[in-house]
Amino acid sequence: MNPVLSDSADELAGTEKVLSFFREQLLSGALKVGDRLLGERELCLALGVSRPVLREALRSLANLGFLDIRHGKGAFVRKADVGVFGDFLTFCLAQQPDMLDDIMQARVAIECQAIRLACIRATDSDLSRIGGLLTRLMDTLHNAEDGGAADFAFHMAIVEASRSPALVTVYRSISDLLKRSHVQRRAETSDAPGITDYLVEAHREVFLSILARDPDKADRMLREHFAIGDELRRKSYIAAFTRKGAPQEEEKEADS
Repeated sequence: MNPVLSDSADELAGTEKVLSFFREQLLSGALKVGDRLLGERELCLALGVSRPVLREALRSLANLGFLDIRHGKGAFVRKADVGVFGDFLTFCLAQQPDMLDDIMQARVAIECQAIRLACIRATDSDLSRIGGLLTRLMDTLHNAEDGGAADFAFHMAIVEASRSPALVTVYRSISDLLKRSHVQRRAETSDAPGITDYLVEAHREVFLSILARDPDKADRMLREHFAIGDELRRKSYIAAFTRKGAPQEEEKEADS
């Protein structure tokens, strides 16, 4: 075997050992935020890796925001930065075809579970916040950029009201893509007949179902909201292509 390739494979295997160890320690609860890792010598002996491999792996974990390396003091577990996770997901998902449609499906899955939990767990403060964002949403109906941002904030508040750290973390991690989706959908449906009334009524019904603490109704209202939104967007596509084709048809008739 090529010695260079062998060394490279050994380094990758060593790095994986370090990462697996760190992951397992966190999952088992043996390591918590603020804890100091074992010293380099102890870790190298325990994992069977060289100091250069260990240091490179620890630097990678520090770059990802999982460790705080303090010179002369050691490496300490850090609270993970969701923004890093979000950047990673954004880079991965942005390369996929029909990315925004796929994100929409993920959004439906997260929000429908979140709203059920929100009906049970939302505090008075959560409900007040969602209500305030509903007002903001209604004040920005005629602006795709501001309206899309307000729409996102309303739905984000519902997810936060679920009081589920996992759902909130995943939702926040794709927030940039979700905001883009909201703005795009607003722009695409801005000329749809009755869009303003629909946006007001749909979001109001969703909010009222949370106030009523009715998970089944809230889930149903939210799914209807998504389904009608998709239908309005489909109709706007048809109308746009029809308008584009109209002049061509008129020219053909004139030529004949």
